[in-house]
Amino acid sequence: MNDTQSKQSADSGPRATATPGDEASELQREFRARLAALTGGLATEEYGQAWWDWFLGLAKAPDRSAALASSAFDKALDNWLFALRAGQPTEPASRDPRFAGDAWNVWPFNVYAHAYSNWDAWWREAVAAPRDLPARSAQLMEFAGRQAANLASPANYLATNPELLEATRAEAGQNLVRGFSSFVDDLQRLVEDRPPAGTEEYMVGARVAVTPGEVILRNRLIEVIQYSPQTATVQAEPILITPAWIMKYYILDLSPHNSFVRYLVERGHTVFLMSWKNPTEADRDLGMDDYVREGFFAALDAVSAVMPGRKVHALGYCIGGTLLTIAAAALAQAGDERLASMTLLAAQADFSEPGELSLFISPQQLDRLEAVMHRAGVLDSKRMGAAFTMLRSQDLLWSPAVKKYLRGESERPNDLMSWNADGTRMPYRMHTEYLTRLYLRNELAKGEFTFAGTPIDLKRITLPMFVVGTETDHVAPWHSVYKLRRLTRSGDYTFLLTSGGHNAGIVTGPQHPKRRFRMRTWQDTTTTLSPEEWERTTSIEQGAWWPAWERWVTAHSSETLVPPPPTGNEAAGYAPLGAAPGEYVRVR
Repeated sequence: MNDTQSKQSADSGPRATATPGDEASELQREFRARLAALTGGLATEEYGQAWWDWFLGLAKAPDRSAALASSAFDKALDNWLFALRAGQPTEPASRDPRFAGDAWNVWPFNVYAHAYSNWDAWWREAVAAPRDLPARSAQLMEFAGRQAANLASPANYLATNPELLEATRAEAGQNLVRGFSSFVDDLQRLVEDRPPAGTEEYMVGARVAVTPGEVILRNRLIEVIQYSPQTATVQAEPILITPAWIMKYYILDLSPHNSFVRYLVERGHTVFLMSWKNPTEADRDLGMDDYVREGFFAALDAVSAVMPGRKVHALGYCIGGTLLTIAAAALAQAGDERLASMTLLAAQADFSEPGELSLFISPQQLDRLEAVMHRAGVLDSKRMGAAFTMLRSQDLLWSPAVKKYLRGESERPNDLMSWNADGTRMPYRMHTEYLTRLYLRNELAKGEFTFAGTPIDLKRITLPMFVVGTETDHVAPWHSVYKLRRLTRSGDYTFLLTSGGHNAGIVTGPQHPKRRFRMRTWQDTTTTLSPEEWERTTSIEQGAWWPAWERWVTAHSSETLVPPPPTGNEAAGYAPLGAAPGEYVRVR
C-alpha cells in the first residue's frame, strides 16, 4: 500500500484556527453560535428588517394601504356571508387540494377552509403591496408568510379536519394510539441519534450499494471504487463519477433496478466512483483546494494508473459537478488533456440565481452558520435537512406528520427515503468557503475563484459537455444550471431538462413511465437561447433520460471495444483494498 492510500485524516497536521482574532471577535462568534441555537440557525434580524421594510413601504403608499385594507374588509365580509349560507353542503369551500374531499363541504368545516383560503390569499396580496419593497425583504416576507399559512391550515389539526375526525370515530381512536406510539418512537430515535424506523431494511452493502467492485484508493478524503465488469468487452474510455459530499454516493447505486452504476456496467462501461469520507471535527480545516486536489485529482490519477493512455469521461452530481467544473478548468489551464467529456447532473457554476436556497444565504445567515460550524468543526447533516424541509414544509413536514401521528399511518421508507436519512457532515473551512465564495460572491462565474492561488477561467473548458437540469429542483434550479452554457467554450454542448426534482429526477432508473425530458445540442461555442425560449421551443420526449445520455457518452467514445481492465494496479500503488461499497460510506 502506498503513502497516498494509507494517508488518513489524522495526517492532516495540527488543528488550526480558521480565523484568528482577538477576544472580542471570539466572544462575538460565541454569541452568534448561542443565538443560532435559540433561533434554529435563522438570522432573525433579517426578518425584522424585512418586516420594517414592508411596513415603511405601505406607510409611503397610502393608496396601496387603502387597497389592502379594502381587500381585507371584502374577504372578511365574504367569510361572514359564506358562513351564513354554509348550511348548503353543495358549495365548494376552497380550491385548495388539501380541502378537496367531500367532508370539507359540510358546515362548519367548509367555513374553516373558506376563511383560511381567504386569509392566505390576502397575505399574498399584502406581501406584494409595497411598490419598492427590496427583493430580499419580499422573499423573506413571503417565506415567513408561507410558514405561518402552513402552520395555520385547518387540515393539520384533529379538531378542524373532518376527515381526521371521521377516521378517529371509525377506529374508536386507535389511529391516535398508533400515531402517539410513532411519535414517541421518533422522539426517542431523535434523542438517541438513531435513523428513522424502517431504514434498517436498506442496509448499505446488503440491499443498496450492492454493485460488485473493489476499493483501489483510500486517502483522508475519498475512497475510489472500481466496479467489476459485467460484459466480455467494454468501452475503451472509462467513466469517473464525482458525487456530492453533502450526500452519500450510493444515491447513484441504490437498489439494482434503479442503480445508475449498475446500468452503466451492464452496458459495457468501466466505472470508477468516488466515495467521500464523512468528516469529523478533526477534518475542520479541509478546504475547497483539498477537495479538488485530494478528491478529484487523486481519483483521476488512480483511473489513469489503471487504464493508462485512455481519456476519461467525467461525471459530477450536484456539488460534485461544481467541483468537477473547477477541476476541468484547472486541468485545461495546466494543459492536461486526460478528460474526454464532461457531464453535470443538477450542478451549478453560476450561483446568481440559487432559487429558494438563497433564503438561507446572506451575510447575516452565513455569519450565524459560520459561528455554529466554528464551534463544532463541522456542519451537522440535520441542519441542512431542516433547511430543505422548511422550503417545502407542507410536503415534507405537515402532510407526513398528519398522516403519521393523526391518521396513524406509518409509511415504510423506500430506498431513496432511507438514503436521504443517511446524511453527511461538512468540514468548517470547506463549507464556509463554498457558501461564501460560490453562493454569496459568485466568484466562479465571475472568474474570481482561485485554486492553488490561480484564478479559474471556465472559458478554458472546450470539452464535449452534457448538462442535466430537473424541472422542480429546489437545490439547483434548472434556470441556474442552464447558465453554464455562457460560461464555457464547449463546441459540443447538450442541455437536457427532465421532470422531477433534485434527487428523484436524477435517479429515475432506465425506464420510468411518468418521466419526460427535453434535450437540445449545440455544435458551436456561442449559440444559445434564454431558458424560457429553450423550454418553449424544445420538444418533449417521454421516458427516463438515462438511455439518452448513455447513447451520448457511447457516441463520444472509441468505436473499438476492448477487454475489461484489471482491478487496480498494484505496481502503481493502487492494489485492491477491499470490496465495494468500502468503509467511508458506512460511517454515520
